[in-house]
Amino acid sequence: MEKLLLLAGCALLAAVSVRAQNLTLPTASPRAGVSQTIGITKVSVDYGRPAVNGREIWGKLVPFGTTDTGFGTTKASPWRAGSDMSTVVTFSTDVRVAGKPLPAGAYSLHLVLTPEGVVTAIFNRNTAQWGSFFYDPAEDALCVATKWEDAPPQDQLAYEFTDVTKNSATLALRWEKKKIPLALAVDTDAIVLASLKRELSGAHGFNDRSYFNASDYLTQNNLDPELALVWAERSLEIRTNGRVSFENLAQKAVALEKLGRAAEAVAVMDQALPLGTVAEIHQYGRRLIVAKQAERALAVFKLNAERFPNVWPVNYGLARGYSAVGNYSAALEALLKAQVQVPAGDTVNAAAIATNLEKLKRGENIN
Repeated sequence: MEKLLLLAGCALLAAVSVRAQNLTLPTASPRAGVSQTIGITKVSVDYGRPAVNGREIWGKLVPFGTTDTGFGTTKASPWRAGSDMSTVVTFSTDVRVAGKPLPAGAYSLHLVLTPEGVVTAIFNRNTAQWGSFFYDPAEDALCVATKWEDAPPQDQLAYEFTDVTKNSATLALRWEKKKIPLALAVDTDAIVLASLKRELSGAHGFNDRSYFNASDYLTQNNLDPELALVWAERSLEIRTNGRVSFENLAQKAVALEKLGRAAEAVAVMDQALPLGTVAEIHQYGRRLIVAKQAERALAVFKLNAERFPNVWPVNYGLARGYSAVGNYSAALEALLKAQVQVPAGDTVNAAAIATNLEKLKRGENIN
């Protein structure tokens, strides 16, 4: 009977133990995540956050070099760069880490540190491992060197992104009084171009606005001018629900200008001008002034004034146009009209007009 009771008790304890494994309880080193977009590349880090808790970290809790933990399959464990499950870094596109290429994907991050502060960062393809106990160098995708830096105290380990630009960022681990930086770089223009081609082969390829935006990106970034023109023309096609609008025609003209086909660009803009709003025509005139095409700019500002008489900012445009060709008296007359048409609350233009009036009285160009 005692034996039966003992067996029953063991079975009960086993059942309780199995059920307890399903409990959700707080951990000493909670999981955390941080992400950053570089261009259109998303980089994310999932990691455990141990705290210093008064312990000696570097060379003690985090050993220098690799260690034999006496458990798992490796005799040379690097540090897991966090706690508990592996730190996992995910890149949505191909990147360069410390100048070396790394394909898009998810990787467990491991670090090997030296007393001199040299750090080897290891990106390993096994993202399911617990810590580094089963680390296998055969699964390494990339190893790069960096150096730690002194940093303000940080009790809980944290990852952060700094120095973010269109093509780069720094991913850094911060803990105790050290920071371990990793330089990340992407070729955003190449990535965007490939992405645009892919997206325009799908549902976006039936929308004129998609082609307009794609062409605009290429011209703004001086990429593939021939393709920019093709996409601008597609934004005007009926079979893509195209709209013959000022904006779409103006984008085609910009693409033609990038190809050195200036006369064709002017002809396209002549088509666009009757379709433009007062603001669209005004901005085109301003662009012509920047391009040192003063006579055409004045003609555009005059057209705007004919289509939208005494509507803000046509007289301001006329003032700029006349000033650009050196007719300061006509510019002064137009600017005085513009002064009384400034929208209520527009202190920026009101102040600019006051300044420009003084310039014109002195015979100075206001552009």
